[in-house]
Amino acid sequence: MDVRVDVLGPYVRIAPTALREAARILRHDPDLDFDFLRCLSGVDYIKQNEVEVVYHLFSFRHRHRITLKVRVPRDDPRVPTVSDIWRTAEWHERETYDLLGVVFEGHPDLRRILLPEDWEGYPLRKDYQVQAYYHDIPVPYDIRQDFEKGIWVFEDEIHAADSIPPSPEAQS
Repeated sequence: MDVRVDVLGPYVRIAPTALREAARILRHDPDLDFDFLRCLSGVDYIKQNEVEVVYHLFSFRHRHRITLKVRVPRDDPRVPTVSDIWRTAEWHERETYDLLGVVFEGHPDLRRILLPEDWEGYPLRKDYQVQAYYHDIPVPYDIRQDFEKGIWVFEDEIHAADSIPPSPEAQS
């Protein structure tokens, strides 16, 4: 466990196996009473080969806040759900699953929330490659990452229809 209080917002980094117990204590202990999950998000640490799930908690009664951080391997990112502890986690976990590929074990309805069910990949992963076509429709932008410079390159150009190569389905 890693605890930091010398930063703007205190945080605790815990193992995925300790998440549910820590969440129950933070939610139900009367001296803590973190009754509000303000935000749940994910961060892709491609160089460390990890994904981090971040939980921002707040107590209305005590007016204090804390952040929980859980890191998991990128190749099998699994974290237990906290949707039964904080109801707002249900949609936040679906969004993190949809965009980063984190599986929230025990979630009551884990499916994509923003993208179609058959979308390929997870767009917030730093190595995500945009598919050229979606159901025979060209995807009109290119996103690349320049690893040497550590930046993303976005080309938001709409190409003329004749400059787009035909989709694999159209060629057959």
